[in-house]
Amino acid sequence: MVQGPAKLQGTSREYSRPYRPTALKAAHGLVRALRLHDLPSLDPDRLIARARRAEGLNDLGEPDLEPLRVLVRSIEAEAQLHPLGRVATAGRLIQTLRNRLRAVAEFERDPTILTRPLPSPIVISGLQRTGTTLLHRLLASDPRLRALRSWEALNPAALRGAPRGEKDPRRVQAARAEAGLKWLSPDFFAVHPVEASAPEEEVLLLDHSFLSTVPEATLRVPTYSAWLEQQDQTQAYTMLHRLLQLLTSQEGPDRWVLKTPHHLEWLDTVWNVFPDATVVMTHRDPVVTVGSFCSMVAHGRGVMSDVVDPKEIGRDWLEKVGRMMDRALASRDARGDRGVIDVQYADLMRDPLGEIARIRAAASLEPDPAADAAVAAALASMPKDRHGSHSYDLADFGLTSTMVADRFAAYRERFTPKR
Repeated sequence: MVQGPAKLQGTSREYSRPYRPTALKAAHGLVRALRLHDLPSLDPDRLIARARRAEGLNDLGEPDLEPLRVLVRSIEAEAQLHPLGRVATAGRLIQTLRNRLRAVAEFERDPTILTRPLPSPIVISGLQRTGTTLLHRLLASDPRLRALRSWEALNPAALRGAPRGEKDPRRVQAARAEAGLKWLSPDFFAVHPVEASAPEEEVLLLDHSFLSTVPEATLRVPTYSAWLEQQDQTQAYTMLHRLLQLLTSQEGPDRWVLKTPHHLEWLDTVWNVFPDATVVMTHRDPVVTVGSFCSMVAHGRGVMSDVVDPKEIGRDWLEKVGRMMDRALASRDARGDRGVIDVQYADLMRDPLGEIARIRAAASLEPDPAADAAVAAALASMPKDRHGSHSYDLADFGLTSTMVADRFAAYRERFTPKR
């Protein structure tokens, strides 16, 4: 039986005092002394203009830009970014717009991209810290399946005139981003590894419509978060489908294994856009997982801001993840659980290859010795705590086991294995 991470020591629990490299502290001091901390501009029109100039393209595909405007207003009013956080946020927003410009140009250049069929995807969507990353990486090692990789998530549309394969500059950019995150937050990789060539969550592709949980997982943006919960996600999932078609046109295979907790709130939309998707829902007691996820959010916010309130994170995300599960179960129940397979975290830890075989059978993937060997090799290459151990405690976030158990009482009754 695998030991639970709450008993391990390793990552810092001083969330309100984020780690800072000495050089970064000095740079921040200089920027503030010169009163340049409001630069660069986050004005949406200026961001769009910069993206268009950088790409020499104009067509964004007629997106609804209200999500971007709501997000920027929330960032300016609430996120309390430090100078590098502001630079990084502006850069990420501009890069997202540039990606969209290049993608729309590719769709116009080759309209057949958007006629490319995507065979029934496998969609992993459990609550955070329930084994979804391990499951995703194991399934993605099956050569018949395709996962989004970090370098593709950061740059889904190829750079014009650039080489493909190992010399693709998108890979180089992602490797630099990985190194930069390790420098800024050495602890983060023990919480959630972000590796340039490894499978990554497609929530980063949903973010190309500025309708995703990416901002609220890394920034304090409560106004945007509350607004997002009330929005129709169809345009974001439609764009996700198109970007997967674009990526498939660059490199196969064409059957995707997707993964992000974001889908839990929007399973109805997932099935509307991907009608034949097999949804894999992972389960682990929220009393164990909520503290781990709050720690992940706190470490992420500490990369972008000097102001991190762990108790606020605990309060907000207990309700957020509770809402996610409530909506997921309502969607499941409306379908009579059709198209869903459940995976218990304990079963995944005890017999990962057996659980992979069970999922592949549910997704109509035939047994294949080569695929089995690839999955076994992938499992052997991922030892536990290879980036260090993750330390956390619910109390750090103003939460107790009873508070979490009460919020998830119906879910725990339904899915927590009885001892």
